[in-house]
Amino acid sequence: MSQDRELIRPFGPTIAKVQMSEELIKKLNHYVDTLLLDNEKTKKLDHGKNLAGNVKQEFKLEKDFVKKSGWGEFLEKNSHDWISSSIGEKISDFNFRIIESWIVRQFQNEYNPLHWHGGHISGVGYLKVPNNLGETYQQNKNLNQNGKLQLVHGSKIFLSPSTYTITPKVGDFYFFPNYLMHAVYPFINTSEERRSISFNALISDEIYNVYSN
Repeated sequence: MSQDRELIRPFGPTIAKVQMSEELIKKLNHYVDTLLLDNEKTKKLDHGKNLAGNVKQEFKLEKDFVKKSGWGEFLEKNSHDWISSSIGEKISDFNFRIIESWIVRQFQNEYNPLHWHGGHISGVGYLKVPNNLGETYQQNKNLNQNGKLQLVHGSKIFLSPSTYTITPKVGDFYFFPNYLMHAVYPFINTSEERRSISFNALISDEIYNVYSN
């Protein structure tokens, strides 16, 4: 993979870490900030009832924006590169189809419980992150999970962890299989927003269904 992409394999499936460009981050944040000024439109695009999160606001991105902004192109190209690198060969018939892409606006004490996604492949990236996600209530705790994303696969066994924890950072985007369970922990002591963007997509059944042959 190129220098701005990293292939991670903490357990079974591979995960791709990719850097979003500053230009793309600005486009996405501008879209969200403008949309927030239109109450009718945000209500129309509300996606919270379809998602697992207990958070401030979740809404879908309009298909026209996904196409014109280059967001769809970003997702397709990097999904293709991730899977090609994982299986060790270039894919000619990828047939990438976005089901939906959405924004999650999370504030203090809100969280996203353990869940998984539909489709074939998914991902999450970060557009805004609070400067401080808060301290643990017990000061002797060595592990602070506040505001972090945790991916879960299987159960812990010898030489194989079952979790992989990600500290959110603006510009980082992670691709993973739809079935990979994950959760987002709450954070405290700040009024700042943790803004993330996610997607679900389908690819060719011949690629996704490992038993098709």
